[in-house]
Amino acid sequence: MNGDILMPAKRRLTMRQLRQMLRLAGSGTSSREIAVVLGIARSTVQDNLQRAAAVGLSWPLPGELTDDALEHKLFSRNGVKQGTRRRTEPNWADLSTTVENR
Repeated sequence: MNGDILMPAKRRLTMRQLRQMLRLAGSGTSSREIAVVLGIARSTVQDNLQRAAAVGLSWPLPGELTDDALEHKLFSRNGVKQGTRRRTEPNWADLSTTVENR
């Protein structure tokens, strides 16, 4: 994670894995042990636990929190709509003309 900005996840876990990860972390299980139980990298566990902490999620999760809502909380990036670019697309026609003129 980079400051308050949630970075894109390297690998998305299933909701079942995420819920189990939060449950295990809530019971005091270490990141290394959680990684072994879930069969994933420790860095993936740490990344997802940091995401959960950043949005204020801990075990037990609220009963009304659906899988879709959990995914949205953990993986949506504030201020950036899905499918939009952070930077404007270059004018490729101008760039190709510049290269051709060299």
